[in-house]
Amino acid sequence: MARAGAEIRPKITLRSSAGTGYRYVTRKNRRNDPDRLVLRKYDPVARRHVEFREGR
Repeated sequence: MARAGAEIRPKITLRSSAGTGYRYVTRKNRRNDPDRLVLRKYDPVARRHVEFREGR
């Protein structure tokens, strides 16, 4: 079994750049995306699509 700290697909939190405090929880492949992830997703608090950045 793999160690918990060396997972290939760790769980990450995507935080809204709109400052609403809304966040998504997802997984990413660390080998394919070693840098921090930035996705454009819907923020229901701001009621529009904004950038969500990976926070650890």
